Amino acid sequence: MATRTSGNRLRRLALPTLVIAMVAGTTGVAGPAAAAPGERPATSGVDYFSGGSDRKVTLTDGADRRPDSERRHDPKAAVDASGTGMYVVELAEEPLSTYAGGVSGLARTRPAAGNRLDVTSAPSRAYRGHLDAQRTAVASAAGVQVKAAYTTAFNGFSAKLTAQQAAALRADKRVRAVTASRVLGTPTPPPTAPPSTPDAAAPGATTAEPGQQTPTGKPAKPGPATGAGMVIGVLDTGIWPESASFAKRMPTPANWRGTCQTGVAFVAEHCNGKIVGARYFADSWLAGGGSVPEGEVLSPRDMAGHGTHTASTAAGLPIPDVTIDGRRFGPVSGVAPDAQIAVYKVLWGGMGYDADIIAGIDAAVADGVQVLNFSIGSDLGDWEANTPIGIAFLNATLSGVFVAASAGNTGIVSGAISNAAPWVTTVGAAVTKLDEATVRLGDGTKLVGGSLDALPGGKPYPMVFGEQAGSAQQGAVYCEPGSLDPARIKGKVVVCALSDTYGAAAEVKAKGGAAMVVFDPVGNYRVNSIYSFPVVYLPTEKQAGTLFNYLMRHPTDATVSLRSGGDGSSVPGVPSVADFSSTGPDKVTFGVLKPDLVAPGSDIIAAVSPAGNFGREYDAYSGTSMASPYVAGAAAVLRATHPDWSPGAVASALRTTATDTVGTSSPLDQGSGFINLAGAKDPGLVIEPTAAELTEFGETAAPDGKELNLPAISLREYDGTRPVTLTRTLTNVGRAPETYRSTVSGLPGMKITVSPAAVTLAPGRSATVTITLRRGSAPWDRYVTGSITWRGRAHSARIPVAARPWGITPRPYGDDGEEFGRMTSGSFGMVQPGFTGPLTGRSTGYTPMRRTTYSMPAGVYGGVFDPSAAGVKKLDFTVPPNTAGIIVEAGTEDPNTNLDLYLYRGDTLVYSSDRFWTSAEQAYAFLPEPGRYTAYVFAQVPGGPVVDFQVGHAIIGRDARYSPATLTLPSTTQRGQSLNFTLRPDRPLGEGDFWAYTEYRTNGAIIPGNLVNTQQSSWQ
Repeated sequence: MATRTSGNRLRRLALPTLVIAMVAGTTGVAGPAAAAPGERPATSGVDYFSGGSDRKVTLTDGADRRPDSERRHDPKAAVDASGTGMYVVELAEEPLSTYAGGVSGLARTRPAAGNRLDVTSAPSRAYRGHLDAQRTAVASAAGVQVKAAYTTAFNGFSAKLTAQQAAALRADKRVRAVTASRVLGTPTPPPTAPPSTPDAAAPGATTAEPGQQTPTGKPAKPGPATGAGMVIGVLDTGIWPESASFAKRMPTPANWRGTCQTGVAFVAEHCNGKIVGARYFADSWLAGGGSVPEGEVLSPRDMAGHGTHTASTAAGLPIPDVTIDGRRFGPVSGVAPDAQIAVYKVLWGGMGYDADIIAGIDAAVADGVQVLNFSIGSDLGDWEANTPIGIAFLNATLSGVFVAASAGNTGIVSGAISNAAPWVTTVGAAVTKLDEATVRLGDGTKLVGGSLDALPGGKPYPMVFGEQAGSAQQGAVYCEPGSLDPARIKGKVVVCALSDTYGAAAEVKAKGGAAMVVFDPVGNYRVNSIYSFPVVYLPTEKQAGTLFNYLMRHPTDATVSLRSGGDGSSVPGVPSVADFSSTGPDKVTFGVLKPDLVAPGSDIIAAVSPAGNFGREYDAYSGTSMASPYVAGAAAVLRATHPDWSPGAVASALRTTATDTVGTSSPLDQGSGFINLAGAKDPGLVIEPTAAELTEFGETAAPDGKELNLPAISLREYDGTRPVTLTRTLTNVGRAPETYRSTVSGLPGMKITVSPAAVTLAPGRSATVTITLRRGSAPWDRYVTGSITWRGRAHSARIPVAARPWGITPRPYGDDGEEFGRMTSGSFGMVQPGFTGPLTGRSTGYTPMRRTTYSMPAGVYGGVFDPSAAGVKKLDFTVPPNTAGIIVEAGTEDPNTNLDLYLYRGDTLVYSSDRFWTSAEQAYAFLPEPGRYTAYVFAQVPGGPVVDFQVGHAIIGRDARYSPATLTLPSTTQRGQSLNFTLRPDRPLGEGDFWAYTEYRTNGAIIPGNLVNTQQSSWQ
């Protein structure tokens, strides 16, 4: 059952798709209504967690170590209100990577299939001269000065334009597109002092995720299996060249055409062969009004750590034993340790213009990389198809470069995928190591969280809440620097609400605390950092409530013991999809399934920049930024093993051999599954789109994508009244003929046929199969997922399928989001059907919402929800089979009280409503599973010692017959066209709220409709 939230649920870490900070963003907790003076009834006089979403926090990031108020936001907005600013101009002619001829006297430069682009050839030099001349003419005609020019993976330039110049360029037939430049990423502050001095090595240290290690722990011999001969380009924050992970002299590849661009603190000797080339790109950043951020340098040197981490994850040398702050963390290695690294620094203080990123892509393709890694993304994912960066990656792919990119770290909401173009391998993050820690409270309660630090274990310690041990005004609840009283925390475990965890750890240690436990009042992502001080993080809201309310019951005698390890309950298992990893669907296109797969991305230890990481040379980061270079390294291994494979073949091999994660098999979460590099080396079959298919997609304003020959099928919002017929072309890349037979798994209710059901293919031969998908009895407006597998004697290839038939409203996210349009008014309802044809409907008529008034003693003022805490009222409901919906509402007439409402089925949260701006809370479930449901009303901010409130509920039977009502709606509908309806009672209903269920029918198909309300209650 999906969990839905409303209101200040977005107070949780509203993570952007972080480029430099793996898991950092915005949080906060409910802001209460104003309380009358002298009426705070709780055990503490502090409103612990009010203030809405104005508090920035950091979980783990490796660079973003300071509160938002201390950050510098450079540069200014790319384009101002007048339309003046930085733009990316794409010219009409093709770049070198895709030019197939046609200009008189200029030969083709696009490489043939299986070959690589040669930018030094005579045809390339001649065509580049032609592009240079065209660009000069276009810019001159518009009176603009070019800041950065692109010719290889993108044909165009960046420039600072006025609105009039942008309009003139758009009118020029020699121009394909003019796009306002975008700033990607999050700012990174200058380095801060380390939170502690190194502690002595401790037993039980967590072993880092190895890349390529032999069973003996020794590095494998150089060869295809280690990526030898490959160059991986890394678009990021630069590199720390002195790291041991790059300390190897290697010969320059014969076909390498790059350079070593020197600059501040970066000399030619830093390109030692392992680092085969290095460049930096800041022309558009500086032209747009941004200065070099404090702590940054104009050179390829990494002052943050993110770029060094991603580069070493992909291709770092084997290091037998990493030590961080005196503790040993075991061996680490890049996935392709013998691949070489080309550095393209495009981010400054963690931010960069897409114009500079395109310049980096353009240079990387010209230089001769075989693989590109892009651990950079957009806030809440992509919002449009075929962006300038996307087109540059398309042309890179067509010229033979494999592109891996991070999916984003916005797991709190579905459909927030970054880098979702079908030619990019979009990578989610998986948890592959538990890194658990157990918190045992004095009453015997055990809470399993996470830690990468040595913990005291043994006897219990006294425990104190930060707010009770310092100055509330200085942020003691968050253990902010300078807020704690040494006399009140010495020798104790200090509990701190999540904010600046590094600053909090430093404060607790400096003031003599024994350890720190961190919790987030509304729950957060499961990630860990190394603090070199005993720190345990409890990520869930349930844990927060248990811990907080234990402290409130034991303000002077709380105790706790902390030990490393746990019972495995912090995750479903390993590997499992990380909770921060962005999930599908792709909200931009209906027919592209993202992410493509998942790879290790949680608590990944790799090389970093000491300048941005407390002087550390290695550190633990978490995020899809860490998972993407894992796949980039794997792609380098595959390209070295199979030099004749195209980027599409590499992507297919990685995806069709991936394995299911623990806890979910949904392709919306895991894509094709968890990376299986050993299997990908010999996949048997590949399924890859043609260059023509990708080019057509890239030239379409609103592409679909389901017809692309991709190793996945996505049918978001398909017409459930009609069959969908697709084709896929299978190619045998094995060494022997093989017969493959198709099977379908999952996809409950759907009817799937594959024709022919079996194909026999000789090596190098292809066959096209037709796949027909019918809705059958699958539910409307709900995803069903599964897979189609072709099994042969020695190989199997699996492609995931995710399908959701569009019933009454489209949604650009999964089934876990708010169902906008499902709840509506009977006097003016609106639906947007996803089918065309005749339309009829029926309703149950209206049934009253039953309301009851309650009183309960107040709990803690501004507290944290826990079902067993004071200030919580529990109400049980039985939902019978064939129920259309359950609606629960809570409200109060006291303006000084703030209520929250939680609806559970058993132990599973179904819906939470915790809007801090009102106490009119509502929770519901549409077509709920039958069973026992429990509603909890929580007085998060009580207005007095006793809280008076009302609870209303309605349980609507799908086939029930209530007070009759007339449903009026059009007799026909067109797919995607909105239509209005009314549901009017046939007789007076009296006072109160009433609810009904509607259902629609077209050509024999029954489509669930709406939960319809009439007459708002007097207290709302």
